[in-house]
Amino acid sequence: MAETPTDGGVGDGRERTPSPRADVCVVGSGPAGALVAHRLAAANAAVVVLEAGPRFDFSRRLEQMEEHIRPGMENPWEMGGPRDDYTTSGRHYPLNAARVKGVGGTTLHWQGMVMRLHERDFEMQSRHGVGTDWPLSYDDLKPHYREAEDAFGVAGALDNPYAPPREEPFPLPAFPPSHSDSIFAEACERLGIDMHSVPNARNSEPYDGRAACQGFGTCKPVCPSGAKYTAESHVRAAEKAGARVIDHAPVQRLEHDDSGDRIERAVYATPDGTEHEQEARRFVVACGGVENARLLLLSQSEAYPDGLANSSGAVGRYFMDHLFAGVGGRVERETRQNHVGFNTSESHQFYDDSDPVNGLKLEFLNYAGPSPVVEAMHAETWGDELRSQLRDSYGTHLAMGALVEQLPRAENRITLDQSRTDDHGNPVPHVEWSLDAQTKAALRRANEIQRRVFEELGATVDWTVGPEHTGPAFHQMGTTRMGTDPDSSVVDAEMRTHDLSNLWIVGSSVFPTGGAMNPTLTIGALSLRAAAAIESSL
Repeated sequence: MAETPTDGGVGDGRERTPSPRADVCVVGSGPAGALVAHRLAAANAAVVVLEAGPRFDFSRRLEQMEEHIRPGMENPWEMGGPRDDYTTSGRHYPLNAARVKGVGGTTLHWQGMVMRLHERDFEMQSRHGVGTDWPLSYDDLKPHYREAEDAFGVAGALDNPYAPPREEPFPLPAFPPSHSDSIFAEACERLGIDMHSVPNARNSEPYDGRAACQGFGTCKPVCPSGAKYTAESHVRAAEKAGARVIDHAPVQRLEHDDSGDRIERAVYATPDGTEHEQEARRFVVACGGVENARLLLLSQSEAYPDGLANSSGAVGRYFMDHLFAGVGGRVERETRQNHVGFNTSESHQFYDDSDPVNGLKLEFLNYAGPSPVVEAMHAETWGDELRSQLRDSYGTHLAMGALVEQLPRAENRITLDQSRTDDHGNPVPHVEWSLDAQTKAALRRANEIQRRVFEELGATVDWTVGPEHTGPAFHQMGTTRMGTDPDSSVVDAEMRTHDLSNLWIVGSSVFPTGGAMNPTLTIGALSLRAAAAIESSL
């Protein structure tokens, strides 16, 4: 261990040696870790956050957006290389397109849609005989959902008749329906399909020191204005409350005491290869649906030969994502495609149906078809010919999407690939992922509904994404599942591990089932619930 202050070879002058005293060590600074760190630091706990990636300079966001648009420079968040290496089998899983390592985590490039899970999502085994029940109910999580909406600054409206019950308005007014939403609305009204607004963690007016949306239209992967929430907000708030955040500090393993009941230290590395040990009274693992499981598996010991907190054998298993179904084409009218970079209308009308039982959320996409800026940047022609090309390709595209639920299966899992190592010599994560017949049936159903809408519009269908060509929505869930039975789950309803008394795991890895709602609001609600439990334990 280094005995003098060091920045770990990064050259930014930041101190990266351990803190001499910490009540809580949080691994990861995405929305889960940031919310926990802020809540506990505000309660006067001594908090240290260890983040594997860098701290990105907000003043470069406009430049990052421009880099993303340029040919050959599509990834502005430095993902890839030995640090982020992984392998996959079954259906290919593009892991590095799905995540960001850095202060703020994956909220740096997320779409920003935030919905509460429905009541049925907590009771899939009881209601439908599939999956498993959560060890808590929607009512248990409802007050934390409200806290999370306030924390993120959610813009929404009480216009969704299918949403779970709530008593309070959203913190911010909803964004109005887009022009293309109005085109879809005509057909949906004739077909009896209800449309309603999308809750967004994006400022419809100034909130929490952040500007209102300025309409750059590049929400994923870069919001230059800061109107879209990122966990950087709560990292800054945590630091203001006294927390310490160490970036470029990937945790290599967690080490426990002789009894195997308590974690004593997190061993982390700095870029120069030096390993440090951060001791603390409590530990929180918050590094994502894949890395949460990987860290526990890397932390195997004599007491836990199959991985830390893994007496159940469930660590890494039950990996889930949402599947995408979509239909796109053209219509003989102006659609104003790409004027809005996020969804403003959706439909939960088919969410709670029972055949197939998988949840299904319909989306009306505002970014169908090529953007004229991106197409011009990638074009191989100039002048009048380019202008003609852009006129022909822009302005009449429409598309619908859907998120479809994938039920948990033990064979979908995260393991360690012992044949391949990262930049610190650790086995990389291996993603084993496939789809079952029931999930494919739900994807076909989504496509059927979407095609009905396009037929009603008289639109030409140019493409369909369905059962055989689907891909993930980049929502990794289920690898450290929550439950009441220590023999079949990893954490309890407060996200404390069954095996170790001072170790909590937060994030979507604890989801027993995934529903079909974007997971970040539920991540936030569960993290705030866990933070309250940790605070009471200090």
